[in-house]
Amino acid sequence: MKLGIVGLPNVGKSTLFNCLTKAGALAANYPFATIEPNIGVVPVPDERIEKLGELYHTKKVTPAVIEFVDIAGLVKGASKGEGLGNQFLANIREVDAIVHVVRCFEDTNIVHVDGSIDPARDIETINMELLLSDMEIIERRAAKVIKSAKIGDKAAKQEAELITRLQAHMDEGKLAKSFECLNEEEEIIFKSYNLLTAKPVIYAANVADGDLADDGAGNANVQAVRKIAAEEGSEVFVICAQIEEEIAELDEQEKKEFLDGLGLKEAGLDRLIKASYKLLGLISFLTAGEDECRAWTIKEGTKAPQAAGKIHTDFERGFIRAEVVKYEDLISLGSIAAAKEKGVAGLEGKDYVVKDGDVILFRFNV
Repeated sequence: MKLGIVGLPNVGKSTLFNCLTKAGALAANYPFATIEPNIGVVPVPDERIEKLGELYHTKKVTPAVIEFVDIAGLVKGASKGEGLGNQFLANIREVDAIVHVVRCFEDTNIVHVDGSIDPARDIETINMELLLSDMEIIERRAAKVIKSAKIGDKAAKQEAELITRLQAHMDEGKLAKSFECLNEEEEIIFKSYNLLTAKPVIYAANVADGDLADDGAGNANVQAVRKIAAEEGSEVFVICAQIEEEIAELDEQEKKEFLDGLGLKEAGLDRLIKASYKLLGLISFLTAGEDECRAWTIKEGTKAPQAAGKIHTDFERGFIRAEVVKYEDLISLGSIAAAKEKGVAGLEGKDYVVKDGDVILFRFNV
């Protein structure tokens, strides 16, 4: 999974990226402190594989990972190349979802590009730049498709009808995610455009540390973000990037004590990952053995052969069956043998839908 971190300059994007990845991306109090997209791969915290590792005395524990891309602060005109913005918009097209950092804190020492804190305005600025970039993409595509349609290309004619409706939709200032395709064929074409405003969004409401304990309930700026997210069907999580940066330097015990002192149950990274999984409809299944215990990320609703294909294409091609036990049952009973004896480990076929926390051993033959 790849997430792109975007927002206006000086809203805390690179600070958030630093604390997520400990990659040391430059954080400075001026626009375009990030002039190349910074990329960091972050392990997904999952105590289940750690406990499986202890159970199996495994040589290696491998968590699932998320790739974060920190993209330079966008400003008005970014879609036209203003402030180097256009090249960064191209990078966002490669991500699965967008983490949109919105400033919800006051600090006279950190300048705001528009001179004041206004989440609704800031979100609109970013969305408009993404939308303008999408419109440019569709305009270029329309020129090719209409030309083919005029010489009798049936597929081009159907696509031209889709593009005409899509352009009318975006001309009204509406994001691509609210566009409705008429059938499955249109859905396939629409997805091929890889539009920025069609991507799922997670809003990171960046607050002062005093707003963390009540999850931003008393912060009017956070409430404004939540209202917009609810209208869009997006996710929101409240974070203090400055605090997260401090947490990133602590060991596990120190982190727990620090979070307890703030009245928090978990760090921002954990909440961001949960929001990401929920938004994208993702779950994790587990594999376990003496050589390695590992978490694998799949879409909810994935069937056993396709889950096996996540490990290796041969596993999917030669799939025979899956030996499945729930993580909780395996841990409580202490072994696969005990799980089988209790009748909670079973053999599943090609139609089995994998569940979150399933510990699976795939049988295959190629």
